[in-house]
Amino acid sequence: MRFKDWATRVILISLVFVALSATLLIGEARKLTTETTSQPDAIAWNQYPPAQLQSNNIPAKPSQNPLKSNPKPQQTKPKYETTAAFAQYKPRYLVAAVDPSNYGARYSRDINGLAVNHQAIIVIHETSNSASSAVNFFQTPHDDEDMQASYHTIIALDGTVIYLVPPEYRAFGAGNSVFLGADGEETVQTSANFPPSVNNFAYHVSLETPPDGRGNNFLTAHSGYTDAQYHSLAWLIAQSQVPGDRITTHKAVDRSGQRADPLSFDFDKFMSLLDNYRQVSPVYQASKNIRNS
Repeated sequence: MRFKDWATRVILISLVFVALSATLLIGEARKLTTETTSQPDAIAWNQYPPAQLQSNNIPAKPSQNPLKSNPKPQQTKPKYETTAAFAQYKPRYLVAAVDPSNYGARYSRDINGLAVNHQAIIVIHETSNSASSAVNFFQTPHDDEDMQASYHTIIALDGTVIYLVPPEYRAFGAGNSVFLGADGEETVQTSANFPPSVNNFAYHVSLETPPDGRGNNFLTAHSGYTDAQYHSLAWLIAQSQVPGDRITTHKAVDRSGQRADPLSFDFDKFMSLLDNYRQVSPVYQASKNIRNS
């Protein structure tokens, strides 16, 4: 074979490989784009995302919330600010995106068309088994609405903060539930198929249950939670503007008679840590004093 013919064949073969490689790369790029855009709700979080819990500034998902969206909220001075102790505590964190079937939009109106404008609450839970088991369940698609469930965040035994559902969305953390606030009972019915619940204005955070508390729904107590869990829970909630009297438990809001979590939870210990990680803003206090003078 002459050198010229051999060189020509080598060039042609090289071009074929280049074209094939380009085709494969384009295919992978299209696949990546499809996978990325097919889950628009897997929001990229900042390292330590603040828990902005006010439900009246949430854009609804059009496919899930055909109701009118809320007006832009008025800007107010934040009541709380984080402390130096908060800045020094750096918990490990993970992001585990939940399947879109297991959470939804926050509604601006209930099923009767009445406007809802509840202030946010925080509901503290515990998992029924390990944190990884809960995450696996939430990442599994559930067409059956009775099976759909999620939290916004889980705090693992070692204090790791596992972000699941962005706070601007409604996690399915409490079914038949009512919050007893200063002005009476608060709840919202968003579906004719289910009883009213607090989900529309709640941020759900769950503690991973200890090994001796797993797999038995009839337990009334267990060994409790780790110091790391209490610190991470307080650190997380310190980023919110939710006052202490609107932080509650699943047991307190449940009306199904089936939930009593979190078991063995030391609320006084948690509140002491929360006060260590956040404080009333001097600017807010000054403006309040001026209004009251």
